[in-house]
Amino acid sequence: MLRQTQQQKLLQKLSPQQIQLMKLLQIPTANLEERIKQEIEENPALEFGDDGYAEDTPLDEPEPLTDETEIHEEDQELYEEEPDGSEDEYENIDVSEYLMDDDDVADYRLRDDHYPEMDETRTIPIRVETSFQDYLLDQLGMLPLDERQQQIARQIIGSIDDDGYLRREASAIADDLSFSQNIITNAQEVEQIIAMVQSFDPPGVCARNLQECLLLQLKRKPSDDPLVKHAQTILTDYFDAFIKKHYEKIQRGMGLKDDELKAVIQLITHLNPKPGNNFAPDNKAESYIVPDFFILNNNGKLELTLNARNAPDLRISSEYRDMLRDYEKGAKKDKRQREAILFIKQKIDAAKWFIDAIKQRQHTLLTVMQTIMDYQQDFFLTGDETQLKPMILKDIAERTGLDISTVSRVANSKYVQTEYGTYPLKYFFSESLPTDSGEEVSTREVKKILLDLIENENKRKPLSDEMLTRLLQEKGYNIARRTVAKYREQLNIPVARLRKQL
Repeated sequence: MLRQTQQQKLLQKLSPQQIQLMKLLQIPTANLEERIKQEIEENPALEFGDDGYAEDTPLDEPEPLTDETEIHEEDQELYEEEPDGSEDEYENIDVSEYLMDDDDVADYRLRDDHYPEMDETRTIPIRVETSFQDYLLDQLGMLPLDERQQQIARQIIGSIDDDGYLRREASAIADDLSFSQNIITNAQEVEQIIAMVQSFDPPGVCARNLQECLLLQLKRKPSDDPLVKHAQTILTDYFDAFIKKHYEKIQRGMGLKDDELKAVIQLITHLNPKPGNNFAPDNKAESYIVPDFFILNNNGKLELTLNARNAPDLRISSEYRDMLRDYEKGAKKDKRQREAILFIKQKIDAAKWFIDAIKQRQHTLLTVMQTIMDYQQDFFLTGDETQLKPMILKDIAERTGLDISTVSRVANSKYVQTEYGTYPLKYFFSESLPTDSGEEVSTREVKKILLDLIENENKRKPLSDEMLTRLLQEKGYNIARRTVAKYREQLNIPVARLRKQL
């Protein structure tokens, strides 16, 4: 049975501006210019100003921020109602407000006369690099292969990962060639060409596993060297015992003296387990870091600035204002002209909204970073990791009045440069751990002490997790053995047996 009812509901909806701001907050500085250029390409009413980017932006008192959980009904109506060029739509437009000079729209860059002008910073130097795949393909030309074999070799090289390993079976590569390039081959022929690629530099490339990678590197060393022969025997016959560091078993099986075993183990451990790591990743954004913030210690007073690339000089295109002026002067206002005015208005509104979103992004970044800097002031003054206080997203959200999700977006993929190094913002967030005195300390402080204990241990008799727990408890940290094991794993430190050295 159908029935009509009338209900009232309280809904929470994000305006398009708020959605745009949330997306902009997640973008790191290195990618912001690309996002701005994309917006300029899509909206001709938006353009760069004469300055391009402002100087590094100091922290002034920001304007009140709009949290993403609030509702802007006016903005929603502007987006929800598409202009149709009607008479009523046109009559509601105050064209004069669009003809005002907006060249000063970028005053939100918060220029400060007390800070010197910075040089132009729009260009980020990018080092010229040869990718790992290109480096291997360059060596391919030195092999005596016909065109068909070269295609097989290129398929093999394309299957090598960034570590330098070939993770696909020869039969699978043969199937790929058959389906994608119509080259009929078999696993035996692919294996023959794999052996040729394994002769390329860096040594160990195109190996299927760690054992083969290390053996390929040993083949490049003098074959008459007894240490090389012993190393090949260990990797061939005692590989499982070697990776588990059961050196006594190797020594008994091979009849080696202590100094001989130590020299052979040292030779093997100096080989490269990931030959592809000497090359930069294909993604250039991953090969260097562009800091979003700068913190300067000025005689005990911390000064925070925002990277200039976060403060672009954007403005409304003067050509679009001139177009509106020309249409307004026109005597005849037909439907076509009204539609043109509404289109221009829509583009100018979108440009203003984007500039405002950049402004909100800048204020939010500075507000969150200022709060983090104040919270972790002792660390920024000393650079001592043990001075870090326990801090979670909620702590910063409560002090800034922002939502936790907003703080999370700011902390994601953002970096701050200090005189002690460049750190991701996530570095300063950590849980708390109680001490015997009832005081709460950062888990990062505990990890730092744990790392120091392991670095200073006797490598012949490494400290077990139980012993590490006892030492930390003696220092006053109320910690369990399983927690020590968890922190050790987070620090990528193996168990005591695998840390043992001869």
